[in-house]
Amino acid sequence: MATPAVLQETPDFSLVLGGPIFQLFRRFHLSGDGLELLRRRIVVIVLVAWLPLLLLSMLGGHLLAGAVKLGFLQDIEGQVRFLVALPVLIAAELIVHSRIRPVVRAFLARRIVLQQDMPGFLAAIDSATRLRNSVPVEIGLLVFVFTIGQWLWRSQIALDTSTWYAIPQGNHLQLTAAGYWYAFVSIPIFQFIMLRWYLRFFIWFRFLWQVSRLNLRLIATHPDRAGGLGFLGKSAYAFSPILFAQGALLAGVIASRVLYKGEALFSFKMQAAGFIGFFLVFVLGPLIMFTPKLAGAKRKGLAEYGLLANRYVDGFEQKWVVGNAAEGDELLGTGDIQSLADLGNSYAAVREMRAVPFGLDDMTRLAAATAAPLLPLGLTVFSPEELVMQILKILF
Repeated sequence: MATPAVLQETPDFSLVLGGPIFQLFRRFHLSGDGLELLRRRIVVIVLVAWLPLLLLSMLGGHLLAGAVKLGFLQDIEGQVRFLVALPVLIAAELIVHSRIRPVVRAFLARRIVLQQDMPGFLAAIDSATRLRNSVPVEIGLLVFVFTIGQWLWRSQIALDTSTWYAIPQGNHLQLTAAGYWYAFVSIPIFQFIMLRWYLRFFIWFRFLWQVSRLNLRLIATHPDRAGGLGFLGKSAYAFSPILFAQGALLAGVIASRVLYKGEALFSFKMQAAGFIGFFLVFVLGPLIMFTPKLAGAKRKGLAEYGLLANRYVDGFEQKWVVGNAAEGDELLGTGDIQSLADLGNSYAAVREMRAVPFGLDDMTRLAAATAAPLLPLGLTVFSPEELVMQILKILF
């Protein structure tokens, strides 16, 4: 076990507990030092992003289709973005904060990073902390949102038909009163929060890459079949809410196309599968940076345990097969056979060691988190009973 002194000198690193926006939230009593006041934070941000859209659409007569083809309350994509995905992205901060912090300390508690590599480990934490707290970086995100983000929304996302937020006039969109708030307040809020999550992913994977360059102590016989790094695959569960939010956004897009454009639900199956696969690779793919170390530990383990097994079975054969056992020794009840079986189990554990710190169960759970928001779309094709039967057929 790691000594208490080593654990005490490790900074209490958090991916989300810092940065200019976090300090701003603290100043306005929207967050405590440990991300308290989560409910208040969600309510305030969602109301700022969504409530003015409702009120302005009501005043403009655009709540439902009539004067425009797509009313505010009929915009499923927009409702999902601000009433489902946005609250989940905000709540995810507390989940990631509580689940990623122990992962950093686990490198020391499990003695994967040894005392001699502590300077490099601490340097990686300091580098990640500086990037997380960087004022220029968050200003850069804001600049991106109000430049490229605005261009992307207008050219790629905004619909080219009359909606509650814009009415086409020639080659450009004429924003409504609700549209101005949507374009310059609501959309930037959502884009900034999403981009900040992408930044945190980058910080986390960069930290892990720096750790993977250290001389890690990996044990080939570790029961997690990943040299002791299996906790990294489990730590990816912390990002499930972000994947759920991404899945909700896709579900909103598909629902809009199915309900208001008459497109077939099953025509999106390839896009849905590709979407889920992409985010699995996005979250778990960077962990292959540990593959060279894991492969090296496996080769070393096979060689060392192969040599040990050879020495043991040679002695076992000489004693019990050739007949060199001491007079009075009985095979029945001897511990030699159990030791032989234990040695075989140890060698099998080394042989089954994975080259990546995650398994099929980790991939399945993350895929389920991403796909979960897509399940209600089945109600557009099946009845609730039929949908349950279809799911049971897939599972069993």
